Amino acid sequence: MTTDTDGALQFILGRRSIRVFAPGEISEETVTKLLQAAMAAPSAGTADPWRFVVVRQRETLARIAAALPFGRMLASASVGVVVCGDLEAAHDRQESYLLQDCSAATENLLLAAHSLGLGACWLGVHPREDRVGKLRGLLSLPESVIPVACVAIGRPGEKKEPRTRFSAAHVHRERW
Repeated sequence: MTTDTDGALQFILGRRSIRVFAPGEISEETVTKLLQAAMAAPSAGTADPWRFVVVRQRETLARIAAALPFGRMLASASVGVVVCGDLEAAHDRQESYLLQDCSAATENLLLAAHSLGLGACWLGVHPREDRVGKLRGLLSLPESVIPVACVAIGRPGEKKEPRTRFSAAHVHRERW
């Protein structure tokens, strides 16, 4: 079996945060594909504690955008996906596992959007209590459900070149 390793790496390096969106809808079928990719992520103990709130309503997107200091692009996104974790479902009910699982799902969601020609941007929510509280209220989240991140998704209105932020100074071999 042969693989295009360089092509796959270029694909990953080409995934960039898109903050400008062009007009255009995203079908429910596409949203389902994005969520399938998100839920293909690894999960501690296969607990799959992730939960997703898909937001399409302009008013709600604008409110979430206002609640997140760097979330202005949500107001023009076609879809917002709030990635949450249910602490009751997390491996050993540990918040740390929940955060790792939801982060892996978020990265899969971003890569899936990129593979479908969409633009996306990851917006951090947790651990900022003000952000967590605002989203909890806006989305009527149960107490055990923690909003971890929000992903703005839409047709890209900007193009960015592939890149890496690799730094050899951040790599240690065998020991620190």
